[in-house]
Amino acid sequence: MKFPARGLYAITQTDGKSPATVIAEVEAAIRGGAVVVQYRDKHPHDALTLARELVKVCRRHQVPLLVNDSIELALEAGADGVHLGKDDGHIREARERLGIDAIIGVSCYNSLERALEAQAHGTTYAAFGRFFPSGTKPLASPAHPDTLRQARQALSIPIVAIGGILPENGAALLAAGADLLAVIGGVFDREPELSARAYQYLFDR
Repeated sequence: MKFPARGLYAITQTDGKSPATVIAEVEAAIRGGAVVVQYRDKHPHDALTLARELVKVCRRHQVPLLVNDSIELALEAGADGVHLGKDDGHIREARERLGIDAIIGVSCYNSLERALEAQAHGTTYAAFGRFFPSGTKPLASPAHPDTLRQARQALSIPIVAIGGILPENGAALLAAGADLLAVIGGVFDREPELSARAYQYLFDR
């Protein structure tokens, strides 16, 4: 499945939620306009079962499902790809194991140099952030909109912005050069379908 060129990138919120709730919320976010979903779960009970169910939901809606951190889980679940942080393995390994058509994303934090290196190694997209205070990663180092502007000029792959993004502040990141906005709490803290629509408005206008 192709990685979308633009839109809302929804990342699951799993803490304190049952698998059934996570699945229902993801489906609601897709109805609201999410164009890609990442399964992120820092305290999994049965990650493989939930990942496989999310793959089914996303396939029904023709939305790619990526797995955070784990090439192995992405492979076992039949996901469309993986998102890699700096300690989660190399793009080359992910490509070899998941195949030529797999979506591979890389966290680039505030580093254009890291993004250029990832692009040279065949990443599908580069993710920058965090741009605003984030409840999910409160200690994450800040990124700056100027990095998005530089990335817009230097990269030929899609650019994802992440970190504390709300409908009220997302437009500035799109204007700076982001193609997709990656969101956890802004979608899943509230009613996911309505929340997703609020982000979708930023791309439609």
